[in-house]
Parts: sequence; structure tokens; C-alpha cells
Amino acid sequence: MNRRLFLTGVATMAAGQSFAQQNAAPWPARPIRFIVPYAAGGPTDVAARILAETLSQRLPQHVVVENVTGAGTVVGTARAAAMKDGHTFLIATVAHAVNTVLYANLTFDPVRDFRGVALMGTVPQIVLVRNSFAGNSLADLLAAARAKSGGLTYGSAGIGSAQHLAAELLAKLAKINLVHVPYRGSGPAVTDLIGGQLDLVIDSAATALTQVKGGALRALAVTTKERLPALPELPTVAETLPGYEAYTWNAVLAPAGTAPEIIAAMNRITNAALADPALTRRFEELGIAVAKNSTPEATDTFVASEMAKWQPILRSAGIAPN
Repeated sequence: MNRRLFLTGVATMAAGQSFAQQNAAPWPARPIRFIVPYAAGGPTDVAARILAETLSQRLPQHVVVENVTGAGTVVGTARAAAMKDGHTFLIATVAHAVNTVLYANLTFDPVRDFRGVALMGTVPQIVLVRNSFAGNSLADLLAAARAKSGGLTYGSAGIGSAQHLAAELLAKLAKINLVHVPYRGSGPAVTDLIGGQLDLVIDSAATALTQVKGGALRALAVTTKERLPALPELPTVAETLPGYEAYTWNAVLAPAGTAPEIIAAMNRITNAALADPALTRRFEELGIAVAKNSTPEATDTFVASEMAKWQPILRSAGIAPN
């Protein structure tokens, strides 16, 4: 009996050791770190900084953003996976769902090495063309793709980016040929679209709205199921291609091994921050549909569903791991 009690005590101490190490002082005991695997100034970085600012006003510690770029999102994600200190979190996007298709010999597993904390929101994308495009609708664009030998060219922020995924899904459902031209970020792709080097770009509403409202480009459709409140006259892609839906997203993930108590606490304060009217207003200005009261379990389920949706799309497009 005493031996069984002793072994039970050892097992209990082992299970609690991780939390004890992370929570030696009231959490958070030091600044919280958001690792953003993108360069500063992009939509994901801006969203992370807005959330960090709001959280910093509600916590006894600041929330800081660290941009760790390289190999798409792989370098930053690997760094976050290794930081099992209870104070480091990854700001993930749809790229997290497809890394295993794009890269061989990853030092992390996107599922095994992370736990969901909270979904921040989803971001619609907009199908953009030059002002000189002769058509007026997405149907006209699809007809132009079918009529042009070799298909139309489109730019994206890189292989596996949200723009790439959205265009490949469009090509698959419409049964058209689209030629991918990857860039280091969506900004250069949009610049080349304006300059006439590309036929279209499917860009995040966070940046596309500026180009459309400024008159630099024309919008043909939005990629979400519902129309965009900022452009209510703009049809959805699904109105022409039933079943089509694409968007990017932002989520807070924790390295595996982070204590469940910390994940639960981070979930609560993140949801409270996302419910702040000032944050909601700033997110909506970026085209982000704010997530409401997501749970860690629902976040894990959402990421898994994104993997199941997008990985086959990339494989069917002939993408193989580098």
C-alpha cells in the first residue's frame, strides 16, 4: 500500500513538474512573447501587435511581438515550438496548416508540437485585376482564362501562402489553368499586377481594400461565403462557383508542454481582449472578422480542418516538399 502511494505521488509530481516550472510565480511572471513568423508591417504582424497592445493594458506584464522570419514561416514556428517556458506563443496563419506539404525534414510537427489557445479571426480575400481588364465580373475572368493559351498568370506571397491556396482552389473548381508566380510577400505581387506583369492577384482584404478604394485596382469577387461589409456590392466567388470558400486566419498557439492552466488563462484573457470594442473596430478596419469565445479545443479542431482542406489542394497542384 505504501509503495503504491509512493508511486502515485511520484507520478503526480512528474505530471505537475512542467506547470510548477512554468508557474513558480503567479502567471505571467514576466513579459509574454508573441512570435510572428512574418516580417514586421504585414497583416499578421499588425493584428498581433493590436492584440498585444490590448493584452498589455489588461495584464501586469507587457506582451511583446518578436518577428522571426525565414523559410516561409518555418524558422519562426520552430523557434516557438522550442520555447516551452509558459510565456511564449505563436501567432499562426493558414501556412501552419500546409507546412508539412511544403517542407521535408521539419524540426517540428504542426499538430504534435502545438496546442490551440484561441482563434483571433478570419480574413477574407479579394480577387483583383487591373483597371484595363476588359471584363466586369468573375465569370468574365474565368472566360478569359479559358480563352488564353496557357492560362492567366497570378501572383502570391509565395508557395503555400493564402493567396496561392485561394487561386489553386479557384483553378480546381473552375477547371481553368492559372500560372503561379510566387513573390516574397503580396506587396510586390500587387505592384506587378498594377504594372501589367500579372493578370490577377487574390489578396487579403486587409491590404486589397486600400488598392480598390484608391482606384489602383478593380475587385471582382470576395472569397468568403458572405459578402464583405466594406464592399457590399461586391459578389462572392461562390455566387459564380458554388462551394468556393477561402480565407486566411490568425490564431494563438502554445508550444506543446505548456501547462493546461496557462493555456486556459491565456484563452480567457485573449477572448476578453477580442471582445474589446476598440480592438474589434481596429480588426474590422483590417478586414478581419473577429472570432468570438473560441476554446483551445475548438482552435485545434479548426486548424485540423484547415489541414484537411488545403493539403490535398496543394498535392493536386503538384506541390512536393522541398
